[in-house]
Amino acid sequence: MNAQDSAAGGSYTQIRFTLDQDVGVITLNRPDRLNSFTEVMHAELARALDALEAHAGLRGVIITGAGRGFCAGQDLAERKPAEDGSRRDLSLMLEKCYRPLIHRLRALPVPVVCVMNGVAAGAGASLVLACDVVFAAASARFVQAFSKIGLLPDAGGTWFLPRLVGSARAMGMALFGEALSAAEAQAAGLIWRVVPDDALAATLDDVKATLAAGPTRAYAATKAALQASSGNTLAQQFDLECQLQRELGYTDDYLEGMRAFAEKRAPAFKGT
Repeated sequence: MNAQDSAAGGSYTQIRFTLDQDVGVITLNRPDRLNSFTEVMHAELARALDALEAHAGLRGVIITGAGRGFCAGQDLAERKPAEDGSRRDLSLMLEKCYRPLIHRLRALPVPVVCVMNGVAAGAGASLVLACDVVFAAASARFVQAFSKIGLLPDAGGTWFLPRLVGSARAMGMALFGEALSAAEAQAAGLIWRVVPDDALAATLDDVKATLAAGPTRAYAATKAALQASSGNTLAQQFDLECQLQRELGYTDDYLEGMRAFAEKRAPAFKGT
C-alpha cells in the first residue's frame, strides 16, 4: 500500500491517515481545538486501526498532531453538564472509546511511535504514554489536568504514569496538574528524546524510514517482551526470551543481519 491509499478504511474528517512503505501515519486533525477527542475522532481512529491490523506487511505506526498542539484530551464541549443538573456516567465513554483505542495500540505487533508536536493534556497525555517511543518537540508540554475539573487521570493514565516515572512523580503530576516541559518529561523518563521544533518534521520522516527498513519481527518481539516484563518473574521472562529468540533465529532478517555484519555493510532487512 502506498501513500496514495491515504483514505484506507474510508474518508476522514478529524484525522489524517496514510499507509506508505508499510508504515501507518495517523495525524490527529482538529487543530482549531488542539486535536481534542470527539466521538467522531474515536470512530475514525477505530477505522484506521482496522486498516492497520488488516495490513499483513505492517512495519510500524506513527502518531502525531496537526497544528500547534498534539492533543488536549477530551473535547469538553461533548461533556457539558445538563442544564437540569443531571449527572452523566463518564465511564461509558471510557469503555466505548478509550479502552479499545489504548488496548489496540498496545496490541499492535509493531512499534508505535509518537511524534509529539505540542501540548498533550489529559487523555491526550495518556495517548502519548500508550505509545512505545516518544519524540517530542522542545516546546511540547505534558499536563495531567484531570484534577482541575475534579477527576482522576484516565485512558490508562494511572497505569502508565507510575510505571514510567515512579509513584512519587506520578502522584504529584496527578494531584497538582502542573505542566512538564519536554526536557522535564525526558528527564523523568516519560519520553525518549527531545528534538528542536524545526526538526520535528524531519524526525517524523527519519522514524518512518527507520521503521520501513528495520527488522520488523525483532521489533515486534522486543515490544512483546518489554510489555510482558512487568508482570513476569525473572524465570518467566527468561522463558519468554528463549521462545522469542528461538523464533527470531530462524528469520531471514537474522541471517541478513549476520551476513551484513560479517561483510561490514548495512543490513537490508525485509521484515521477514
